Amino acid sequence: MSRNDAAPGTVTAPPSRIRRLLSLLYVQCLVGVLAGAAVGWLWPSFGADLKPLGDGFIALVRMMIAPLIFCTVVHGIASMGNARAVGRVSLKALIYFEVLTTVAMVIGLVVVNVVQPGSGLHVDPSTLSAKGLPPEATASHESFSAFILAMIPDTLLSALTGHEILPVLLISVLFGFGLNASGEAGAGITQGIEKLSTILFTLIRWIMRLAPIGAFGSMAFTIGNYGLDTLRHLFLLVGSFWLTALFFVLVVLGGVMRVNGLRLLPFLRYIKEELLIVLGTSSSEPVLPRMMAKLQHAGASKPVVGITLPAGYSFNLDGTAIYLTMGSVFLAQALGIDLSLTQQLSMLAVMLLTSKGAAGVTGSGFIALAATLSAVPHVPVAALALIFGIDRFMSEARALTSVVGNGVATLAVAKWEGQLDEERAKAVLRGDLPYTSAPEGDHTAEPQAEPTPDTKPEAVEEADPKAATGADREPVPAAG
Repeated sequence: MSRNDAAPGTVTAPPSRIRRLLSLLYVQCLVGVLAGAAVGWLWPSFGADLKPLGDGFIALVRMMIAPLIFCTVVHGIASMGNARAVGRVSLKALIYFEVLTTVAMVIGLVVVNVVQPGSGLHVDPSTLSAKGLPPEATASHESFSAFILAMIPDTLLSALTGHEILPVLLISVLFGFGLNASGEAGAGITQGIEKLSTILFTLIRWIMRLAPIGAFGSMAFTIGNYGLDTLRHLFLLVGSFWLTALFFVLVVLGGVMRVNGLRLLPFLRYIKEELLIVLGTSSSEPVLPRMMAKLQHAGASKPVVGITLPAGYSFNLDGTAIYLTMGSVFLAQALGIDLSLTQQLSMLAVMLLTSKGAAGVTGSGFIALAATLSAVPHVPVAALALIFGIDRFMSEARALTSVVGNGVATLAVAKWEGQLDEERAKAVLRGDLPYTSAPEGDHTAEPQAEPTPDTKPEAVEEADPKAATGADREPVPAAG
């Protein structure tokens, strides 16, 4: 008897465990990453030709980031009611970013001086050439004043058509303050922006279903174009960098979470889908919309998320900070250049500037390293040719570290501002309140993890009705 011919009243067998797993986005991304690595290894030329799959996916997401940030920040500020709170959140976030970025750089500096991965290579500087480097690496780099002026777009709308996050954040804050000060005149526009953000998050949810294909194409290109053999020659640098990034995440970021009453490992499980997307695409940009939605779902207020997370993509690139110190000192070691402590500290001061404004896209860390070397006379820019072939294998670690760092930063700033529902955050990280990407009432969307049998949502509701209903927070847009 077939399943369709089953007698009335019988219970249809639930989907198999494999089908349930394959319906989850993070499992699909993992399969895409592994399949891409296999294709790139077995058929290198074919794998290298699959680059447009990853580039197309990143372009689709990047297309949505500027309007999404604009709507989120504007609505958050317009509905906040207290303009001083916005300045307070921004100041706390920037101070946090500077402290953590400096800590990341110091850790990278200590590790590269202890491990010394470049010692013994004895590379002759006269044999190096910048011919094979990307044009951005050898171009002249902007000064601090030029960096500040670049934040100001030519027109109000031109920021939304570019690829830089800081100009979008600037006009969003100004527009939000304008609506806040307009009273009743701006109320209708504020409601319209809220509805528009809901539509944008719905579009993002559809686009994210292509993430496994993007991860497959990007990983196939990486392995096919650069090959695993390049890792063998500079394995000590790549391995020490990955371990340093892991140490920073577990110890430093784990400590920040502990100080704020939360735990890091449950948070990493909560954002595992985003981490796998970053691993596959080597870019943190595709997960920005999902991270905003998930952090709001975890109890952080919409204004804090809207200001802190996008700003972190330019000012809090912890992975890039580690890469800059380790990469520059490694090149000096490989060339036999003995850098004094004073010279290394002066390079660190330059890196505090060059690490800012580097968007979370593939290769931005390499360009920031080029900017650092061009600003100091100790190491020639042509030395970048030594690590150009393996940079892609460190790009994933940079992006992963920065994504986790920005998520932790947002929760920390929200806690310090009193804008974090701690009970809700703990319940979400425990899995009691699972995140769902489907809009309310949409039962056709991809299945999500069900609450565990011992979950008791009613207990949360009895303890704090606002925590369960979200009445004291901005509504969380559906995102996927």
